[in-house]
Amino acid sequence: MTGTSGPGEVRHPYRTLSRWLDAAPADLLTSRSRQAELFFRRMGVTFAVYGDVESNERLIPFDVVPRIIGAAEWAALEKGLVQRVNGLNAFLKDIYGAQECIKAGIIPADLIFTNPHYRPEMQGRRPPGDIWTHICGVDLVRTGEDGFIVLEDNCRTPSGVSYMLENREMMMRLFPDLFAEHRIRPVETYTDMLLSSLQASAPEGAGGDPNIVVLTPGPYNSAYYEHSFLADKLGVELVEGGDLFVNDDIVFMRTTQGPKRVDVIYRRIDDDWLDPLTFRPDSSVGVPSIMNAYAAGNVTLSNAVGTGVADDKAVYTYMPEIIRFFSGEEPILKNVPTWRCREPDALKEVLDKLPELVVKEVGGSGGYGMLVGPASTKAEIEEFRAKLIADPDDFIAQPTLSLSTAPTLDGTGLSPRHVDLRPFVLSSPAGVKVAPGGLTRVALKAGSLVVNSSQGGGTKDTWVLDE
Repeated sequence: MTGTSGPGEVRHPYRTLSRWLDAAPADLLTSRSRQAELFFRRMGVTFAVYGDVESNERLIPFDVVPRIIGAAEWAALEKGLVQRVNGLNAFLKDIYGAQECIKAGIIPADLIFTNPHYRPEMQGRRPPGDIWTHICGVDLVRTGEDGFIVLEDNCRTPSGVSYMLENREMMMRLFPDLFAEHRIRPVETYTDMLLSSLQASAPEGAGGDPNIVVLTPGPYNSAYYEHSFLADKLGVELVEGGDLFVNDDIVFMRTTQGPKRVDVIYRRIDDDWLDPLTFRPDSSVGVPSIMNAYAAGNVTLSNAVGTGVADDKAVYTYMPEIIRFFSGEEPILKNVPTWRCREPDALKEVLDKLPELVVKEVGGSGGYGMLVGPASTKAEIEEFRAKLIADPDDFIAQPTLSLSTAPTLDGTGLSPRHVDLRPFVLSSPAGVKVAPGGLTRVALKAGSLVVNSSQGGGTKDTWVLDE
């Protein structure tokens, strides 16, 4: 377990929690868990699952046993996250600019130019401040005592930060005595960090008090709760596409006092739907001509258009080389060993070992479109084998990792469950900052490796100790 360093031995960050749990009444965690569910339901902390005909919205299960990270371990992790996100920004700037990494053979050109998230409209353009991924969620896992490794990068519209903040508020409400026994770094400052980062990323003509909005596709989006939550915490307007218009390459917001210029848009809309005059003409949630204002340098879009290239799981496999190329440094955070199925020798090896591997679509997300070999039937494996043979470029494969576990309430007591971690990294011309903690996702089913909420996973509060 994450809470243990050997048979029967509790890891140092968990020792105070272990003593507290030993002294707590047997039913305390269960009763507090029920209270948390009631609070979350009253507050409407939900998400939607597309294609679920039984329910439009669900609560994300919340586990009341925190995941704890020591100060020294976090300090090392933070350095690795800053290095990785700087590498992602340099990579995105380069592929839409000089393309030196392609010319040097660091990454194949076809992997970029045939990528569905590559935006030729951004070629030769620079976003305000030269920042491409203002908000990045880096998914990490532990496979032993040697620290964290990167599972994937999320540079388009990373979600989950509202649950990180709500989880902390819930734990402080339910367990004030436990908080009093720990020195825990605050995550509540995240929205102040985000606001400062967005303000620092505003166009040059925005002045000292840039107008910032959160752009949502609307209440039927699966993450709408988060959109409204963040707008409220940031103290900015939550807008839909119809609330904005473009005039003379400047974006305005309709208000009761008349049009008001908008300088920074924290968008939660994917590129395809952003501007019906540039991308999908059938989009009813975007803003016509917003790309003209963007090209003119009159508005900041966070994250920048075209960042989805860096989310691609095939591009992920080249990140160690990309970091070395742009920084001259060795990557602090390692990748999971990965087979690129687009390479014939790798494909042959993957097909031979398919029952042992995890296979993912390069553009997949949310736990969909993947095969977990050891947990799959022969029929499912053979079905995936046919997909691999038909379109190998669309897949990568990885070994089935022995993910670390954390103590989790399972209804009868505490049991080990597999976890990952999504820290949130903010970039602006003023620098790179990492929120101390992140969203811990937990696979609630015994033995499961899939932590995604859409696949039945839950979340935990993540405590970074300030020692």
